Amino acid sequence: MPRNCGIGRAIFRESAVNNKPRVVLIIQARMGSTRLPGKSMMPLAGEPLVGRILERVKRCRFVDAIVLAIPNSPQDTVLADLGERHGVAVFRGSENDLLDRYYQAAQWHGAEIVGRLPADNPVPEPEEIDRIAAYHAQGGCDFSSNLAPVFGNNYPDGIGAEMICFSALEQAWRNHHDPDQREHVHLNFFNYKTQQAVPPFTVGTIPCPAAFARPDLVLDVNTQEQYEFMAALYEYLYPRNPRFHITDVIQWYDQVYRGTRV
Repeated sequence: MPRNCGIGRAIFRESAVNNKPRVVLIIQARMGSTRLPGKSMMPLAGEPLVGRILERVKRCRFVDAIVLAIPNSPQDTVLADLGERHGVAVFRGSENDLLDRYYQAAQWHGAEIVGRLPADNPVPEPEEIDRIAAYHAQGGCDFSSNLAPVFGNNYPDGIGAEMICFSALEQAWRNHHDPDQREHVHLNFFNYKTQQAVPPFTVGTIPCPAAFARPDLVLDVNTQEQYEFMAALYEYLYPRNPRFHITDVIQWYDQVYRGTRV
């Protein structure tokens, strides 16, 4: 049976940065989304969705490199140009074999810890990505996540990230051939629906700070309706503070957005 690392606390100390494993945050994006084609370049307050993600994650302090991992197809060249404009590395690989795309990008960048962030999460919180990376760097888990609710951690869906030991990613890349696992990287380690770890890997998480413990919130963009929600969020919050926090999102959602839906 797999051993679950459970919920632990991560305290990020900048003085420890030089002694930590190399963390490479890989953001998967493509133009050929089946549910909402072209969403990666849809505008949020005047900038493409993926551009807003890159803008936010560049504030992470515990991440050594950021890689935009996209398919090697002509329609995705616009994403390569966007990544270069934002000054991040771009890796082009398989469109549907995401496990291979992550493995190759991680190997190419010398990752010891591989961060995973899907490009349908337009409001990643840099401090929370740092917190899960610091927790994972302490060792003990193959896979750690605060990307969505895990083991009752009370996180909103879409502000954190997943962290994977490169050795575990390589093991899955070599041994797992199920099409779903090749397309959905997390299914090699953890199933969010069943809240079960995948043997032989261990899974851990951290508790969400009480100020924004809102597992009811889903901050993904997979449909036109979700895009319109996110566009409204950005139109309201970004001009007021380009570095808006998840607490600002919650305040807007509870006090402004809900009022428009009555």
